[in-house]
Amino acid sequence: MLKVLVVDDVPSELELICRILQEAGMSVIRAGDGAEAIASIRKTPPDLVILDVVMPRMNGFEVIRELRENEATKNLPVVFCTQKNTELDQTWGTDLGADAYLGKPFDPQQLLNIVRRLA
Repeated sequence: MLKVLVVDDVPSELELICRILQEAGMSVIRAGDGAEAIASIRKTPPDLVILDVVMPRMNGFEVIRELRENEATKNLPVVFCTQKNTELDQTWGTDLGADAYLGKPFDPQQLLNIVRRLA
């Protein structure tokens, strides 16, 4: 079973993404910010991370930078799923190593297609 870490500081958005993935048969781990995500990844590495950008303590760009600098997590698939969705944001996220960038609001099927493609 695919294990996905979902990281978002907005409880309703976190719940929505988790529900979509769970209904598709995936195992979901939740984190409310970037620092919590890093701790979770160190404790129980997921198969894939869905990551918001704008969060307290540690934003998504900082999280992916840390993941890509660590030998154990440098190849971990990361999908940004965020309202920060300008062309510049997408370019920045991709340059930092994101495997996909999905703007909110999103089509649930589009999210599932990306996750399945990267898993």
